[in-house]
Amino acid sequence: MTLPNTYTDGNCPLARTLEVVGERWTLMIIRDAFYGVRRFGDFATQLGIPRAVLTNRLKSLTQEGVLTREDDGAGVVEYRLTDKGLALWPVVRALMNWGGLLLPGRDQATAAS
Repeated sequence: MTLPNTYTDGNCPLARTLEVVGERWTLMIIRDAFYGVRRFGDFATQLGIPRAVLTNRLKSLTQEGVLTREDDGAGVVEYRLTDKGLALWPVVRALMNWGGLLLPGRDQATAAS
């Protein structure tokens, strides 16, 4: 879902990027695609994402060229990262590193209490 364009410089690369990947579920789908998840049902199971939201995000990511939707003709559909999607790995990894270093996990936060 595209966010309202409220930034004054419509040419901002960060704003354009966030229009494509700046939503929580979208980044989680991309992360799981890097981990080898390919099928709709597997994304739904792994993420616990509502099916309607997953449908919307997969459609958006394929329209943006981040994922491809491959149908084998026998009813098996898989989503795969494109070169554009693969180029997101350093960003995804950096966000994971940042979260791991600066945002304690639930078990870490509990242990610190």
